[in-house]
Amino acid sequence: MNDSDYDRLREVVLSGHRQDPTAAASHLHDPDPRVRAAALGALRRSEALAAQALEAALVDPDPGVRRRAADCASGRNDVLPALVSTLADEDPRVAETAAFALGEMEPDDALIEPLASVAVSHSDALCRESAVAALGSLGLPAGLPAVLAGCRDKATVRRRAVLALAAFDGAEVTAMLEELTGDRDLQVRQAAEDLLAIERGSPT
Repeated sequence: MNDSDYDRLREVVLSGHRQDPTAAASHLHDPDPRVRAAALGALRRSEALAAQALEAALVDPDPGVRRRAADCASGRNDVLPALVSTLADEDPRVAETAAFALGEMEPDDALIEPLASVAVSHSDALCRESAVAALGSLGLPAGLPAVLAGCRDKATVRRRAVLALAAFDGAEVTAMLEELTGDRDLQVRQAAEDLLAIERGSPT
């Protein structure tokens, strides 16, 4: 980063703390992606990040900007379709952030299918992990099959999936928790045992 880039980045960061959205917005199309990403953060801090600017950032050529945009989209129902589309981003880090952000939305059955698809079939384990966690956060019954599938994924995904089961109930959930008490991963076993104890009303 040369001195000019650094000066612009500093200006953008300060604009967010000064609640100066005009200055921040002037850098949304900066040639340096780090400055563009910082502009998004400054506008969010100023509560002035428009849906149109956020949607444009979600398809920015730079993955770092797209990832920052996905993070900024958390809780923003006005950019929901664009955020859902970001689950298919070619950069796993962007898709993972989008999944997390969707888990922060108001529960909506329309979110289940795209998140479940990521949870079950994405090639990147971190994306599957984030999608499973999002399904647990939403807590909608339609998300349970994908969470149960995550309970048989690799250990990092299973750890998220067993915690996500806390949002659901029923015989399938109890059976899976009982199965996971014998899991080869210690964290998975402990979480399953704790959740079963809570379900049965006994101390952990």
